Amino acid sequence: MAAAANASADVEPTPTESVHVRPKGVRDGDGDGIASSGSGNGLAHGAPELTDMGMSEGYHGGERTVEELVGKKKGLFSYVKTRDFWVVLALGQVLALCLTGTNTFSALLAGKGTSIPAFQTFFNYVLLNIVYTSYTIYRYGFKKWTKIILKDGWRYFILAFLDVEGNYFVVLAYRYTTILSAQLINFWAIVVVIILSLLFLHVRYHPTQYAGILVCCGGMGLLLASDHITGANGGPAANPLKGDLFALLGATFYGFSNCFEEFLVSKRPMYEVVGQLAFWAMLINGTQAGIFDRASFRGAVWDGDVGGYLVGYTLLLFIFYSLAPLLFRLASAAFFNISLLTGNFWGVIVGVQLFHLGVHWMYPVAFVLVLLGLFVYFMTESVLGEAKKPWLGENQEGGVSGIGTAKRRAERPGAIV
Repeated sequence: MAAAANASADVEPTPTESVHVRPKGVRDGDGDGIASSGSGNGLAHGAPELTDMGMSEGYHGGERTVEELVGKKKGLFSYVKTRDFWVVLALGQVLALCLTGTNTFSALLAGKGTSIPAFQTFFNYVLLNIVYTSYTIYRYGFKKWTKIILKDGWRYFILAFLDVEGNYFVVLAYRYTTILSAQLINFWAIVVVIILSLLFLHVRYHPTQYAGILVCCGGMGLLLASDHITGANGGPAANPLKGDLFALLGATFYGFSNCFEEFLVSKRPMYEVVGQLAFWAMLINGTQAGIFDRASFRGAVWDGDVGGYLVGYTLLLFIFYSLAPLLFRLASAAFFNISLLTGNFWGVIVGVQLFHLGVHWMYPVAFVLVLLGLFVYFMTESVLGEAKKPWLGENQEGGVSGIGTAKRRAERPGAIV
């Protein structure tokens, strides 16, 4: 990863330089695909093209810009007042809605007698692989893509394994334990992310961030309490101990995969990371599904409704996997997990319309509490929020200059993300 990080660093222009050269045909600011061009192929064609980047307002060039943005714009609610915060907040809710949608389609499939959790996820990995691996090969060339497989494939294999097993064990847990119990144990994913970030990514959380996490968890606690009061916790458990252990294991895999993906997308182009994740996950998940889900697949009901549910499930999961890396760049794995806590509320809204469920009075209170926690989490952050990653260096010299990164934010202050 060090070679990729060095390749992504920008060269600092001299104070008097106002004209910069970029390869013709390369889009301005397209860090995802240029910054890590040490493994690229065919990115620069034709004669150089002159660009007037040095004259752009707010562009100072070099590695000073990230430090300047952080140092000059600190204060209470500095980040909350920026456009980036609202993008991050909205993105987290889009991901929560996508997750709610996939859960809804899974419930509809189960209602039709089709329970094939491993094969469902397999279709998503295939689609991600078709889109992102193809685009990676287009940008890098097949030879360079092969070199990535040989050099960094082990990293992406580990990421894919963690992701596949997280999905597998959480779904498996719902067969044995109650929904309430499984959701309570999913809080463990937040704990795992925080511990890993502290130990390996050198993240240092502010007390207000811990407070924000606790407020979000308090809101989730209200949601779970209302489920318990109304009896909407999934009924009796078939094997509570076994189910809880599976849920705990799945949440642990999720925590590891979230942190590892945040680390990788800060150093490499997003399409490379998602493409490699999908490539290895497709192989792992396909093998696992072929071994453990053959009986479920043969006994499943297949009709037009099932086909539609599978398409909807796959498309929503595709969107989820495509947007999650962007949230990891703009914020963090910790914020990603607490943002998803609102998924239960959105699930109830869908349940009211689709399954005619009732809404307990605690639900809107809990939803507001979770959102309040998201504001508290960023209360003392600078204008860059968590986009400035501590493991990339003071001026983010170890990271890629791509969409959502602090380096790109410093170079292009007017960019939306």
